[in-house]
Amino acid sequence: MNVRRRLIPAVAATAALAGLSACSTDSAAAGDSGRFDVVASFYPMAFLAEQIGGDHVSVTSLTEPGQEPHDLEISGQQTVALEKSDAVLYLKNLQPAVDKAVEQSGVRTKIDAASLTSLEKHGNEVGGHAAEHDDHADEELAGLDPHVWLDPVRYAQIAEGVGKAFEKADPDHAAAYKANTAALVKKLDALNTQFQQGLSNTRSKVFITTHAAFGYLAERYGLTEEAINGLDPESEPSANRVKDLEKMAKADGVTTVFYETLVSDKTAKTIASDAGLKTDVLDPIEGITKKSRGKDYFAVQEANLKALQGALGAK
Repeated sequence: MNVRRRLIPAVAATAALAGLSACSTDSAAAGDSGRFDVVASFYPMAFLAEQIGGDHVSVTSLTEPGQEPHDLEISGQQTVALEKSDAVLYLKNLQPAVDKAVEQSGVRTKIDAASLTSLEKHGNEVGGHAAEHDDHADEELAGLDPHVWLDPVRYAQIAEGVGKAFEKADPDHAAAYKANTAALVKKLDALNTQFQQGLSNTRSKVFITTHAAFGYLAERYGLTEEAINGLDPESEPSANRVKDLEKMAKADGVTTVFYETLVSDKTAKTIASDAGLKTDVLDPIEGITKKSRGKDYFAVQEANLKALQGALGAK
């Protein structure tokens, strides 16, 4: 996937490791905490490690809050921390720099979240009646869609795999990991139910986003995601694509164009203005910042649900 242009620039490669949660140690101590040291590639992976590991793990994120994951370059300090860790949890094909560093590292436990669930190829329109509108189905199918964490069911599958990997790598605390995993999966099951019930009866089933981050979520709950830029938000939409979106919006009763907190809202607002639509935030939860509508994955997902309900006219 191509590197994205973001409002918040990539943090310099020499920056110290950050993105640490309450249960994480300072980056200088990564790999020497006396606990099971886990290096996570970015927020959704760090959140899993923290929830499953609890007090028995020290989690360090390679991606700082506000830094777009795809922009990440691995610094020398991060490479050293990775080598000293007990495990690395990452999502292959999302961050090329991480993939390369993990491949070259001697870390004993390498957990690829992408291998713990099923991935699909998604274009600029996903779910629902996508085939009815999309005349360019192959244009954006450059690779597998990595945004699996936005589907609570797939995220729960990944959590179960991570839990088993932790149990095997740190058997002294296997019982705790098993219990924590079960508790997390239960919460994700409840979140899935919230989405199912909250989106089961809506006036419209179609929503527009800046790029195709919500394909798995759309498919899970019977919606259609129309993305302005497909899987690659770096490119500008063609005039024909904009015209198609405006035509589709009118036909399907679309009210809102969604954008992300870390992505320029210029294109979204331009299309919304031309089509007489509103704009709102739909967060792909690639990181938690002060602009996030919640302090963790669950809070932001609940905010996403509320935003979708409003845009789709939930009854």
